[in-house]
Amino acid sequence: MKTLVPFIYAFSLLVCLVLFPTLVYADDQQWRELIKDYNQHLEHKLKSKGIPGAALSIVNGPDQSYVQGFGVTKLNKGLPVNAHTRFRLASVSKTFAGSLSAKLAVEGKFSLDDPVSKYIPAFINTGYKNDLKIFHLLSHSSGLVPNAYDNLIESRMSYPDIVEKLLSVKPICQPGQCYGYQNVMFSLIDEVIQASTQMDYSRWLNEFIFSPLRMKDASLGYAAMVIDDNYAYPHVRGRKRWHTAKLKKNYYKVLPAAGVNASASDMAIWLKAQLGYFPTVLSSDELATQTRPYTHTKKELRRRVWKKHLTEAYYGLGWRVYDYDNETLYYHSGWVQGYRSDLVVIPHLNIGFSLILNAETGLINELTTEFIDRALAYKRAQQVTAYQEENK
Repeated sequence: MKTLVPFIYAFSLLVCLVLFPTLVYADDQQWRELIKDYNQHLEHKLKSKGIPGAALSIVNGPDQSYVQGFGVTKLNKGLPVNAHTRFRLASVSKTFAGSLSAKLAVEGKFSLDDPVSKYIPAFINTGYKNDLKIFHLLSHSSGLVPNAYDNLIESRMSYPDIVEKLLSVKPICQPGQCYGYQNVMFSLIDEVIQASTQMDYSRWLNEFIFSPLRMKDASLGYAAMVIDDNYAYPHVRGRKRWHTAKLKKNYYKVLPAAGVNASASDMAIWLKAQLGYFPTVLSSDELATQTRPYTHTKKELRRRVWKKHLTEAYYGLGWRVYDYDNETLYYHSGWVQGYRSDLVVIPHLNIGFSLILNAETGLINELTTEFIDRALAYKRAQQVTAYQEENK
């Protein structure tokens, strides 16, 4: 599979656009009905669980986008959530780090096979020596125990001090041999980018991703999140009701792993970029590079709600790669205090989906898989109809 995935983006769009044009663009009326029905389902579920607010983005091909805000930014005197309300993406931020890293690698700024010690000399004096590669950072295959020192992200300790402690941790396996989800280790890509390009991660993301894509609300860090009142506050559950919580700065320490803020409008653009519709920003080679299945993630096959659909699960560069009911899709979720987020790209069907909630709830798994199921059923019905028409 590793050798085949780089060709997915290079050929899937050509297949859809040239050989089967009727499969690419949904019948407008049928697509509107799908969106309308799902929108009603989502709104009902949000209200039934008392979720304060949500941001929904759905794209189908280059021209059909649906962006909708639900609820309010906070429970007491909050603003209505609109298309430009900023939410924390939490770990969905990793998709941006993965895309940027793939872009820089394809452009020759560094090689994904370069040892991390080439750019961060402190690793030379660890047990890793030259064995830890850049792609290990981004594919959670460094060999460290899962979520190493995430607890210190929650503390007052600075990121450099956390990294110093991380260097003393003995790996549980050789790099590339086992999966261990990381935030601290993943975010070392910032230092790699700084050392290899003399420009930091934030500037690269702002100037070469957000700006050319015209993601007007997207940003990095706490200060940018609270620059005006149009942002969604976090909410946590307690005593059988939701409470507005304080927006914490801690996970903004790890910008590549969890530092992006974005609106529903931004996420629709990001989905289109992932589907290949902004090739000057993210080329087909770059998109293929980020979704190579570097790390087998068998644990994902046991996820509640998802497990009945998944037959294979891998991790690429900041992206999960799933076989979902015989369809390859790229996915990531996010969870930080008071927020949940999901992002889905189905490249062969030219469909993308993003949902962000300003509340910590597992309901998002049901809402996301429900959309995927509806989208797959719809597209497959289209394919059957097209086949029947062609063989009359």
